[in-house]
Amino acid sequence: MKSLRTSSIPTRAKTARLFAALAVICLAACGMSLALGPVKVPLADVVLALFSGEAVTAAERIALYSRLPRTCGCLIAGAALAVSGAVIQGVLSNPLAAPNVIGVNAGAGLAAALCCALAPSAYALVPLAAFVGALLSVLLVLLIAERTGAAKITLVLAGVAVSGILSACIDAIVTFWPDALNGYSDFRIGSLANLTMPRIAPAFWVVLIALALLFTLTNELDVLMLGQETAHSLGLKTGRMRVLLLALAAALAGAAVSFAGLIGFVGLIVPHIMRRFAGDESRLLLPASALGGAALLTLCDLGARTLFTPYELPVGIILSFFGGPFFIWLLLRQRKGRTHD
Repeated sequence: MKSLRTSSIPTRAKTARLFAALAVICLAACGMSLALGPVKVPLADVVLALFSGEAVTAAERIALYSRLPRTCGCLIAGAALAVSGAVIQGVLSNPLAAPNVIGVNAGAGLAAALCCALAPSAYALVPLAAFVGALLSVLLVLLIAERTGAAKITLVLAGVAVSGILSACIDAIVTFWPDALNGYSDFRIGSLANLTMPRIAPAFWVVLIALALLFTLTNELDVLMLGQETAHSLGLKTGRMRVLLLALAAALAGAAVSFAGLIGFVGLIVPHIMRRFAGDESRLLLPASALGGAALLTLCDLGARTLFTPYELPVGIILSFFGGPFFIWLLLRQRKGRTHD
C-alpha cells in the first residue's frame, strides 16, 4: 500500500477549506452548466425557473427540461465513478485500478445492453442489471489476477482482456438488436446528452444507498488497506469485507453506466488528485472524491458541448484526452518505483 499512502492526514482547518472549495467549485460548475450553451440563459432566470418549477421563455425551458437533467446526471455519475475508483484502488491495493481499467464499466455496459434488448421498457431494471454485470466482471478479473499472479500490472492486463471480451459482446448485442441502445456510439464513448429525470431516477437511488453504506464502512476500508494479514490480525473478516466493498463499488459504477454510458478515467483521475489534498483516510477521501468527481464530469460535459459549437462532443472524448496521458504517467511512475526498489 505504499504507493497509495502519499500524504498525511490534513488538519481540521485544512479539511474545512478543502471541502468548502470543492463545494464552491461544484456549485459554480452547476451554474455554468445550466446557464451556458448554444443558447445562453441568464443565471437569475435559471434560479427563478428552478424555484418556481415553471419555464416561461424558450431559454428557461431549455435550462429546466434539457440542461437540468443533464447537470444532475453529471453530478450523480461523476460522484459515483470517482468514489467507485477510490474504493477499488483501496481494496485491491492498486493505484492503477479504476472502473474502466479493470472491466467494471464494460461488465455494467454488457448487462445494461442485455436488459435494454430483452426488456426495452423496463428502465428501472437497467441500474440493477448494470450492477450485477459490474460485480461479476470485477470478481472475474480478481479471480484471474489471483490465479496468474499478484502483481499490480497483472490485474490491469486481466482487466484489459476482460474489457475487450465484454465490449465485443456489447457489439454483438447491438448487431442482433440494433435498437437495444439508442445512440450506441455515444453509449460506447460515454455521453450525457438527452437525459431525462425519469431515466436517471433509478440510478440516483442506487448511488445514494451505495454511498451511504460506504460512508459507514470507511474504518473497515482503512483497516483493509493496511494489508490482508494485518487486517486479519485486527479481527476483520477480510474476505467478506473485500467482496462487500467491491460490490458497493460495482453498484456505483453500474448505476453511472446505466444512463451515462462507458465513461472512463473519472475513477482513475479524481481519487489520485483528492488523495493529494485529503490524505488517505477514507472518511475524508471518499466524500472529497464524490465532490471532485461531480465537479470534474460537470465541467468536462460543459466543455464538450460548448467548446466546438455548433458541434457537440461526447464527454467521454474530453475525458480520454486527459485520462489517457494521466494513465501513462501512472504506469511510468510505477515502473520507476520498481526500478528504485
